[in-house]
Amino acid sequence: MHRVALTLAVATAVITAGGAGSGAALASSHPAINNTTYYLSLGDSLAQGVQPNSQGVSVETNQGYANQLSTSLHQTNPYLRLVKLGCPGETTATMISGGICSYAQGSQLAQAVAFLNKHASQTQLVTIDIGANDLNPCVAFTNPAKIIKCLDKVIPQTVTNLGQIMTELRAADPGTIIGMAYYVPELAGWLKGTKAAQNLAEASVALGQAFNKDLGSVYRKFGAPVADVYAAFRTGDFTDTVTTPEFGTIPLNVDLLCSYTWECAAPPVGPNEHANVLGYGVIAKTFLNTYIKTG
Repeated sequence: MHRVALTLAVATAVITAGGAGSGAALASSHPAINNTTYYLSLGDSLAQGVQPNSQGVSVETNQGYANQLSTSLHQTNPYLRLVKLGCPGETTATMISGGICSYAQGSQLAQAVAFLNKHASQTQLVTIDIGANDLNPCVAFTNPAKIIKCLDKVIPQTVTNLGQIMTELRAADPGTIIGMAYYVPELAGWLKGTKAAQNLAEASVALGQAFNKDLGSVYRKFGAPVADVYAAFRTGDFTDTVTTPEFGTIPLNVDLLCSYTWECAAPPVGPNEHANVLGYGVIAKTFLNTYIKTG
């Protein structure tokens, strides 16, 4: 592990050691106090917190970015409770209409709106990452022309759906909502070593940058700053290189993706696109820095 990742590993270990449970667990000793406030985490598997187990099956964890961010926020607000509504596999469409995870209100969005209608004045922060799973049918293709044709249909609809999601969230909560720019798991394809694979990895990064820009334009339209995880993972940096014992000399962005996710892990655990504890720590720190900047 290179020096940057090692430093962040130490920082993440400190955060994790500082609170092994969620914000909800840490605040559970104060259930009746009127000062209770909430951090609401919305989105897909990253928002819920998912990692592969030893058999490679993706399972929910309490070490995701929402848990780590909640632990950090809890240091200055002991009455903060974490509410996680994230759903593994969620798309913008299913977030609106339901169909993957079970919610009393029928969908994640309806559940979030119902929660905010009741607790908006007590909600300190809402975070959301959604949209990556919308692209899955497209990135499953290996033919670039088919990928582009698919994305030309999917991305505009994803942007429209996100606009509806943000419209309803903002109507229920005029407070702090922070969106997220994604990292690019497909970058790991660079390690296959062929020119075609490396060209596809570079194209995936360009696609990720453009997609994040589209998502970001929606978030900012509704006054929601963006936690730039794409930048935090140095996703666009093919110039700087790192020499690793596993893969030899590789671009920094590939090394960081391998350090922060399970995408480069050997079977049966990997490849898995989800962040590891260190990666979730980087995401949590990016959200925290964005939140601090909102003042």
